[in-house]
Amino acid sequence: MKTLVAGWFSFFNYGSATAGDLLAAELVGDWLEDIGCPYDFALDPPFQGGINWRFADPKDYSHIVFVCGPFCDSKETQEFLAHFSGCRMIGLNLTMIQPVNEWNPFDVLIERDSSASVRPDMVFLTHQKLVPVVGICLVEPYGAAFEEGAYAAIQRLVESREMAIVNIDTRLDTNTTGLCSSAEIESLIARMDMVITTRLHGTVLSLKNGVPTISIDPGGDSFKIEKQTKKIGWNMTFTSTNITDNKLQEAFDYCLTEAARKKAKECSELAKQMAVEIQNEFITAFDHPDQLIRHNVCHDSVQEKYDESKNKKTNNKRIYADLQHCIPWGELPNQNKNFILKKLINTGHNFTNLMRKLGNR
Repeated sequence: MKTLVAGWFSFFNYGSATAGDLLAAELVGDWLEDIGCPYDFALDPPFQGGINWRFADPKDYSHIVFVCGPFCDSKETQEFLAHFSGCRMIGLNLTMIQPVNEWNPFDVLIERDSSASVRPDMVFLTHQKLVPVVGICLVEPYGAAFEEGAYAAIQRLVESREMAIVNIDTRLDTNTTGLCSSAEIESLIARMDMVITTRLHGTVLSLKNGVPTISIDPGGDSFKIEKQTKKIGWNMTFTSTNITDNKLQEAFDYCLTEAARKKAKECSELAKQMAVEIQNEFITAFDHPDQLIRHNVCHDSVQEKYDESKNKKTNNKRIYADLQHCIPWGELPNQNKNFILKKLINTGHNFTNLMRKLGNR
């Protein structure tokens, strides 16, 4: 004789089967196996691998175990109890809604809580293999060349593995995942085991916090993701020219290793060191206005004027010293100071300090 393990996962129209219910049922199965007792699960869609209790022959079962969840006198429970009225009925890990001195249909009741008793939930005893928690951070469609290919590749990857997916939207003008600040976005990303992304800042915020990322550059914006990761030494980046399903599978395995987390942290530290120079350049520009002028001279405008007067020498060595930094590709044209001032003014910037210096020459 067998035991039938049932619960709210056995009622497709009840609509309240939870992860806890299924974990408790699997634990009951383990306990029955330990004592050598054969059993079946009573499962309704969408769950598979069990039987429909409505068509089960009660004579095939000596014991019926109803496990986990609230239990009360209702149409569903009355139908179930009546079908197996000849079997020994065990209630396990249940919350008994009605006082047990008024209604208790079980031969043996080991409740989670009732009017008579409270016990810890048996799910505390379950041993569940944990799966990776993976953030999915995708840029909205914007017409990039490899956009659809990137989305399709990611879809195939997530469907091929068991993982807990967390959708993460980095936009804050409108956010599809309910995040309201950059702190909320970064905090969520920082807690992922890994991130799969087609966004630049999905990549940056992941690596910044030591979280390995599979980054796929859709090809828009001049391959900015590929350029960024190449600059800081992160190799799990793909484009239309090097992506395959096998490479993504290998990257996924790698990103779950300690070596990958260590590498992500190394890339983050390297990026921070290099990014400090941005801060230094910015502050220097304010501390030294003349340098701010030089860095803002239009590259194309100066290049064109340089080409026109190539190989000529300047008579104003001070002007040459001020401008050589913003024309790194060659010598400053040999022009008088009025021409040079006109050239600089045409870039749209204020060169008051430089004019004052020229006036003193």
